[in-house]
Amino acid sequence: MNPTTPTDTVDVEIRLNGDDRRATVPARYLLSDLIRDVLGAKGTNIGCEHGYCGACTVSVDGLTTRSCLTLAATASGSVVETVESLATDGRLNILQQAFVAEHGLQCGYCTPGILMTVSELIADNPHPTEEEVRSALAGNICRCTGYVHIVAAVMRAVGANAPDGMEKSS
Repeated sequence: MNPTTPTDTVDVEIRLNGDDRRATVPARYLLSDLIRDVLGAKGTNIGCEHGYCGACTVSVDGLTTRSCLTLAATASGSVVETVESLATDGRLNILQQAFVAEHGLQCGYCTPGILMTVSELIADNPHPTEEEVRSALAGNICRCTGYVHIVAAVMRAVGANAPDGMEKSS
């Protein structure tokens, strides 16, 4: 096995938010840096750079992944989705609408990672309990909201608290 040197590069091909993308990056380049700095999807935030805060959470082949801990080369050939993938034609999805309606964000720095985490939860369990939502969010740090409004937004999005006139997720 030959260790990589700081000057080694790799070709990375991913399907980012529905578009095939390719880049040549240093072998030790992180997925978060590829997404933000090379491919321009700035919605993914980098917080602690240790995987602890969850701000960098993206979906890789349908599973939430800490992009600040993942080498870009390991994602080659994968489908990668960021928070930008949630809206359709510039229109917020039901989860994003619920975050706005329930004041589930303040500074917004953690929000992209939280939205990606909760999106995976809802895909796996369309009707989570409040306890299941809180458990899913255990790996995402928000220092502004105290999670009350975030949980309320998720419950609204899954239809537990959706008022008349608001779309309900299926």
